[in-house]
Amino acid sequence: MAEITAALVKQLREKSGAGMMDCKTALTESGGDMEAAVDWLRTKGLAAASKKAGRVAAEGLVACAVADGKGVVVEVNSETDFVARNEEFQKFVAAVADAALTVDGDLERLAGAELPGAGKPVADALTDMVATIGENMTLRRSQGLSVGEGVVASYVHAAAAPGLGRIGVLVALESGGDKEQLAALGKQLAMHVAATNPQSVSVDSLDPAAIERERAVLTEQAQESGRPDDIIAKMVEGRLRKFYEEVVLAEQTFVIDNETKIAKVLENAAKDVGAPVTVAGFVRFALGEGIEREEKDFAAEVAEQLGG
Repeated sequence: MAEITAALVKQLREKSGAGMMDCKTALTESGGDMEAAVDWLRTKGLAAASKKAGRVAAEGLVACAVADGKGVVVEVNSETDFVARNEEFQKFVAAVADAALTVDGDLERLAGAELPGAGKPVADALTDMVATIGENMTLRRSQGLSVGEGVVASYVHAAAAPGLGRIGVLVALESGGDKEQLAALGKQLAMHVAATNPQSVSVDSLDPAAIERERAVLTEQAQESGRPDDIIAKMVEGRLRKFYEEVVLAEQTFVIDNETKIAKVLENAAKDVGAPVTVAGFVRFALGEGIEREEKDFAAEVAEQLGG
């Protein structure tokens, strides 16, 4: 049986779009055979039934929109970065984000929602864009956040236009405090999330499977030291704390000042805004993440088009 390496798991994840643990299980069940693992995922409904025909759309734009205590982030893909710089495409993606606000970011409902100013569903408008521009495009994903009291703030990194770029982040802050100050804090936290890509808000909300996986690796590493079990246990717990500082938002060091933990930032903010502040959630979309990209030989492609 082939060794199930991290690289193999990553390759299957990019090929199938399935989750990391599902990919590992699929490879284990199939003895490390990549194609058999894809088939296993398909039978479990964890991967697309077949790879989409046509050309890969892995460029495009991520867009954010916020209003009245809720926000959405969407990703619309195109084949080339050239199209992402097209003004019509940018207007379309911004309108898709506005439409997503009306359905709370639900992707299935978004496809049937009316695109503002178009008088037709988003899915039909997308088909028209494909016909007009001549590239394959996909409405890949959409997600929303909302708060009962507080703000949802957004940040877009590598912006091509206002609210449009390659990384989009939403941060939801629950608080009865001053909305203007909350919005400013929310944007800073969204910038932090864009930079650090945390996995969860708190240790309690971190995927238990991720914790156990890390604990198993750290335990195996510590055992190689040959020290007594009680010392190994302390070593593992110390290293786990370091792991939390890397992947848990509340435990991370704020990138704005590079010294304060996010948990302390929220505690300090409560004094400024006049009420406790809680991160209710965050969403981070990076353009094209998880999409299998075609590796092309440009010279060979040009020669082929020239008939050479």
